[in-house]
Amino acid sequence: TRVANDLRLLIDTANAPIIGTDANGRVNEWNNKAADLTGYSKVEVEGRYLVRDFITDDFKKPVNVLLRKALRGQQTDNFEFPFVTKSGERVEILLNATKRTDREGKIVGMVGVGQDITELKR
Repeated sequence: TRVANDLRLLIDTANAPIIGTDANGRVNEWNNKAADLTGYSKVEVEGRYLVRDFITDDFKKPVNVLLRKALRGQQTDNFEFPFVTKSGERVEILLNATKRTDREGKIVGMVGVGQDITELKR
């Protein structure tokens, strides 16, 4: 539909990283800004585990807690964590995450909108 196409364009071209996972924590949303910040294309990350594959070891546990909260329907505001880029660098992200639901209201994953705060953390 036109609305769906407009929303897809908005997500893809947003000036903020937008990341989504399914209920198992596998990446299913990765917009252009997330790709720019991390060096990973959407094709490279789709189906991979967000926490296991892209979060630094020292933040794996707290980010897993964040994901579980979002998957229970609890919104999480202003959570800071580092991403590991394709080149091995650290990018600091400030993320707001919330649940994703299907048409029946069942929680099927989470989506987060972030902000690159790497320069602020230096």
